Amino acid sequence: MRATSTEVFLRCLRGNKHSRLLYTALTTDGPPVIAVLPFDNLGGEERWTRIADGLSADLIVDLARYRDLAVIARQTMLSYKGRRVDVRALGRELNADYVIEGSFQVDGQRVRIRVQLVDAHTGVDVWSVRYDRSANNLFAMLDSVTENVINVLATCHGQLANLRRDAARRKAPASLQAYDCYLLGLEQKHLFTRESNKEAIRLLARAVELDPGLARAWTALALAHAVEAINGFTDNLSGSIESWSQCVKQALALDPADIYARIMLADLRALQGDVEAAVEEHDRVLVAAPNDADSLAFLAGSLALVGSDPKRGYELAKRAVRLNPYVPWYYGMLARCSYVLGFYRESLVALRQSAPDSPATLLFLAMAHAMLNETPQVARINSRLKDEFPNFTAEVFIRTYPVTNPVAIAAIREGARRAGLA
Repeated sequence: MRATSTEVFLRCLRGNKHSRLLYTALTTDGPPVIAVLPFDNLGGEERWTRIADGLSADLIVDLARYRDLAVIARQTMLSYKGRRVDVRALGRELNADYVIEGSFQVDGQRVRIRVQLVDAHTGVDVWSVRYDRSANNLFAMLDSVTENVINVLATCHGQLANLRRDAARRKAPASLQAYDCYLLGLEQKHLFTRESNKEAIRLLARAVELDPGLARAWTALALAHAVEAINGFTDNLSGSIESWSQCVKQALALDPADIYARIMLADLRALQGDVEAAVEEHDRVLVAAPNDADSLAFLAGSLALVGSDPKRGYELAKRAVRLNPYVPWYYGMLARCSYVLGFYRESLVALRQSAPDSPATLLFLAMAHAMLNETPQVARINSRLKDEFPNFTAEVFIRTYPVTNPVAIAAIREGARRAGLA
């Protein structure tokens, strides 16, 4: 993708030590800047130095794919190889917010890798991880480590997003900028309650008001309207679906490659009756983002419920959880795929790690317990659903998700019947 003239201008400013104050002023409302130092080879052998260099290079390439991060180029970072670096001085030189540093060591048949994320303004370690793996099938192991680090750091629930949200929360509400509102809106959306989703819509609407060109905020706003419709959080279902559709169109007009917007476009196609077009869009998304846990989890639910391949959706959801096991909504998608496949006990295990107050979570909990003939649990969940979410039913979920896979429709209707929710 070609850089815009603004991006080129800002890169020039960042590279000019006399212009860094101007660069900082222009980029305070936006993604964090990340610098990845060449990893240290603690073993000394030259061949392992090349492997260590390759590991840090892979992290740079993969981090740079995320629109919510700005990553210093590898050629710039190579100039720091072998130097003792003061992280705060490095941060000032490169105008970086965070520095990733690490080490690589081979001991017999074991490989030990350490990765740290450091706040470049304070020099404080904010996240670290250690891997101790077999040296057998070395390159597959390195790919696995890279994928895990990237997904724990860079996805919407990753460490970097959490740090930016913490900073935004410390600001006075009146001083929040577009990117702050976007991050805080995403956080509220992922709680999946009526109140949190209403707040998400307010914050994300404010983000696009402040910056109408912030494509990812339009995508997040579309997701919030979709959550509103699917969970019965609204008395105006058609209005929520229309807002969902309009925000997707605006997001794709600004960024045609937006993966999440394209998944929502596919689901809207299915909602309009064109399931074939939805399935084709799902296939394109998977090719475009094969290792991004957010995309895999999001797509998993669509494959199981909208398309006709719950087994494939289940596998993608499991992979998303392996890549980043700390995101509740991933487990919600895994639970839905498991349920459709008849893995009711596995569905219950996943549901207990997903958003606990979501009506969709409660629906699938009730259905899975019902399919296992666990009547007391069903009665307790049914009572909560009827008291807290009187507008939400299995048919509302089927109609608005939209569930168009005949196998999934039959599974949900049978579970709802057995649970007394039909």
